[in-house]
Amino acid sequence: MEIIHTIEELRQRLDIDRGAGCRIGFVPTMGFLHAGHVSLIDAAVEANDRTVVSIFVNPLQFAEGEDLEDYPRDLDADLSRCAAAGADYVFAPSVEEMYPRPVDTVVSVPGVAAPLEGEHRPTHFAGVATVVAKLFSIVGSCRAYFGAKDWQQVAVVRRMVNDLSMPVEVVPCPIVRESDGLAMSSRNVYLSTEERSQAPLLRRALDAGLAAIEAGADDAVVVEAAMLEVLAGVTLGSVDYVAAVPADSLTPDGPLTGEVRLLVAVKFSKARLIDNDGCRAST
Repeated sequence: MEIIHTIEELRQRLDIDRGAGCRIGFVPTMGFLHAGHVSLIDAAVEANDRTVVSIFVNPLQFAEGEDLEDYPRDLDADLSRCAAAGADYVFAPSVEEMYPRPVDTVVSVPGVAAPLEGEHRPTHFAGVATVVAKLFSIVGSCRAYFGAKDWQQVAVVRRMVNDLSMPVEVVPCPIVRESDGLAMSSRNVYLSTEERSQAPLLRRALDAGLAAIEAGADDAVVVEAAMLEVLAGVTLGSVDYVAAVPADSLTPDGPLTGEVRLLVAVKFSKARLIDNDGCRAST
């Protein structure tokens, strides 16, 4: 496994690989890798000839007062996980390498980015879309693997790729969970012992929403009420939102039909957790 720190070197390596007919898999991350990230690397390694993992804590997606400085980092452990999973390259650039001057160009995907996370973190997805667009420009034609836990992020990236005709296939991968149902996240380390005991209620709330749809509910208000009833047990945090929406647009549009996504966000003292699940509603 090669560790690469510059854009030019990564481009040169991948140009050589493509010239040899290799298919490229790409896993963009902010590091502090856990089993969920490893599952993305595993999927990329299985389906491609070369796999690139990027490790970059992107300052553009953090608003003032968020945890940019405190975001957990452990590059040595990350490199060990990447090597064990079979990654060929780890791209670990500095902030100065990625942004040698102030960024004037910002990629915005206002439709799908506006609701849910967009209401609570209004600058977040512009930062995500901008850095992902830059990474796609660096890596080039590839399959890019994203965890479905950040479902709205997947939707934003898909829309950007389609709108801009980028030579990238976006591959969402299943959420990896702890034994009690909590979705794995680098920010779970922020949870106190007491908060950790309540965190699995996010998964149970999703289950309640899915059960309501399975029972025939097609009104988002009814489904969301079932989710909120479970989340009443989160006494150490506050609910930012619950939503039952079309999986692609994430915008309410009458009765629930076709592919539906249930999403939830809860803010604890230091950790803000998100989770989601999907199903097909009856037409």
